[in-house]
Amino acid sequence: MNYDIIVIGSGPGGYVTAIRASQLGFKTAIIEKESLGGICLNWGCIPTKALLKSAQVYEYLNHAKDYGISADNIKADFSAVVKRSRDVAEGMSKGVQFLMKKNKIDVIMGTAKVKAGKKVEVTADGKAMTYEAKHVIIATGARSRQLPNLPQDGKKIIGYREAMVLPKMPKTMIVVGSGAIGVEFAYFYATMGTKVTVVEFLPNIVPVEDEDVSKQLEKSFKKVGIEIMTDASVESVDTKGEGCKVNIKTKSGNVTLDADIVLSAVGIEANITGLGLEELGIKTDKGKIVTDKFYATNVSGFYAIGDCSPGQALAHVASAEGITCVEKIKGLNVDAIDYNNIPGCTYCQPEIASVGFTEKKAKEAGFQVKVGKFPFTASGKAKAAGASDGFIKLIFDAKYGELLGAHMIGSNVTEMIAEIVALRKLETTGHELIKTIHPHPTMSEAIMEAAAAAYGEVIHL
Repeated sequence: MNYDIIVIGSGPGGYVTAIRASQLGFKTAIIEKESLGGICLNWGCIPTKALLKSAQVYEYLNHAKDYGISADNIKADFSAVVKRSRDVAEGMSKGVQFLMKKNKIDVIMGTAKVKAGKKVEVTADGKAMTYEAKHVIIATGARSRQLPNLPQDGKKIIGYREAMVLPKMPKTMIVVGSGAIGVEFAYFYATMGTKVTVVEFLPNIVPVEDEDVSKQLEKSFKKVGIEIMTDASVESVDTKGEGCKVNIKTKSGNVTLDADIVLSAVGIEANITGLGLEELGIKTDKGKIVTDKFYATNVSGFYAIGDCSPGQALAHVASAEGITCVEKIKGLNVDAIDYNNIPGCTYCQPEIASVGFTEKKAKEAGFQVKVGKFPFTASGKAKAAGASDGFIKLIFDAKYGELLGAHMIGSNVTEMIAEIVALRKLETTGHELIKTIHPHPTMSEAIMEAAAAAYGEVIHL
């Protein structure tokens, strides 16, 4: 029962960490209380993308005439759409099982609690077993955050898990919160035929994004019939009747809206309760485990990565943190992660992808900036694809030409942002980007055009 490394949690932080640890020669075990792959594979990133793809196909079929094709009697089988999503998730979870066997990682099912002496107690079916390791890495992820005035009952007021497996499609839905989870479900349900209203406390939807992106998404959402309420907050929900009566506070006064379902998408909170952190003296702050830049906690031999630690709550961040953590434990020469070069992606339609400074943040940081923007309405590929909503926006440091940030909204932009991440990693300048020949016709050539626009050299505007 002794290991070099024990990983608690098997999400994209945990299972990737365990695989890298095994590759580096560590005897490794992973502990999971529910399903291998964690929230991301089973109830998050992957199954939501399956739902969104079904919505996109349905949307295409309903607009077939726009492409010169007749398609009659189009119907969506909601239960079949949900089943496909669950099948995709199950397949991915089985894939992680295979990877654990392939890499000779012991899988221990149960609920973990950290103990003194680098021990972990695992409880399953009422029985407790104790395991010991030289290094224990906590990767327990996060769950849907609950607000006192929006208590989730799993039936009428739901979180993202229930939103993926509703027994039938609601006629009306209010989505509270417009981060990635909120707008992705808003797009999915609206496309499938639900009347959706998004309620956002801040002045702009997708509030972490550049303001131009927020405005464009609001415009695109309104075009497909999604109602947007910003500077608004849900004060209370009455669920006594058949549906929900939702009391919403706005700048101009309170309004009451009816809805079949209220989806609470107001963020997440780390899974750190009941882990034994307090007894062991592991420091936490603002609901997350405190670590150094290589993920060591204040207690020797214990580490934390992913959503339960301070970095961005993104699957690819958790994976990168886990790899960095075990490589540091191994004694390899590793660099700390640059958290200002982490791409963020949102998979509604149009998609959103961004990295680095927004225009506002760059100016607040004291940069003199050059901003280049290229709309997809001027892109031949976008026009041919019938996907001309959106733009590419690039922000450069006027003095040195450094690419400070990129903000994209449009079809398939989540596949395009990696170019910018690589360019920023390599410290490419604006002029170098302009001279990097992009293929035509593609959506991605809009990146080159946006760079050219920043320097007054744009051709197609």
